[in-house]
Amino acid sequence: MENRVSLVTGGVHGIGRAAAVALAARKWRVVAAYRSSDQEASGLQEEISASGGECLTLRADVSDPAASEQLVTRVLSGFGRIDALINCAGPYRRIPLLEESVDGWRSMFDSNLHPVFYLSRLVAPGMIERGWGRIINFSMANADQNLGQAFITAHYIAKVGVLVLTRSLAKALGKYGITANAISPGFIDTGSLPLEEIAGMVKNIPAGHMGAPADAVPLIQFLLSEEAAYINGANIHLSGGWGV
Repeated sequence: MENRVSLVTGGVHGIGRAAAVALAARKWRVVAAYRSSDQEASGLQEEISASGGECLTLRADVSDPAASEQLVTRVLSGFGRIDALINCAGPYRRIPLLEESVDGWRSMFDSNLHPVFYLSRLVAPGMIERGWGRIINFSMANADQNLGQAFITAHYIAKVGVLVLTRSLAKALGKYGITANAISPGFIDTGSLPLEEIAGMVKNIPAGHMGAPADAVPLIQFLLSEEAAYINGANIHLSGGWGV
């Protein structure tokens, strides 16, 4: 797997950052895309470079199809290929359904669902040509239950859509040696939640604690491996038992 190229969106924070660091340690060439966190991007690049890895951070708003195309073009110009696409970007918005604005509603689909389509269709031709590729998308742990959600409605529907799109990509690309799978986290502590909110969440998690971004790394590495070549269209929970 050395010298393969991975494009990680949302790649300078949370699970995306953990994935980028781990893949660089395994001699992947990593491109971490981000929307606005210049300081985190600089820190990630320094961390990976200091450990002897290869990382390029690129600022791109992947909710914009033109920006997504420019991002892929820049990666292909610099590295010549994209072997793995890891779609970690996906902001969260909590608001009562009847108080949601049209712009807020649209933003959840533009940021969580549409980029998976934009980027997958752009990286697929090269993967097809090489007869190998991996696409990993992120949904949420209870999205496969199609529950009513009165406070995160648009975000939740977008994550349900990610599952359908993942399975559709698996069917469309499987014959070319390409897999598309979803990881569905529960509550992951990225350092942005208040302690009192964390305490309220933990009581509902069978494992008794929140997950960490690093908990996703072994699963990502496995899905990228040759051993996972026959796993396609799967949705794997990463939740400590929450949401099942």
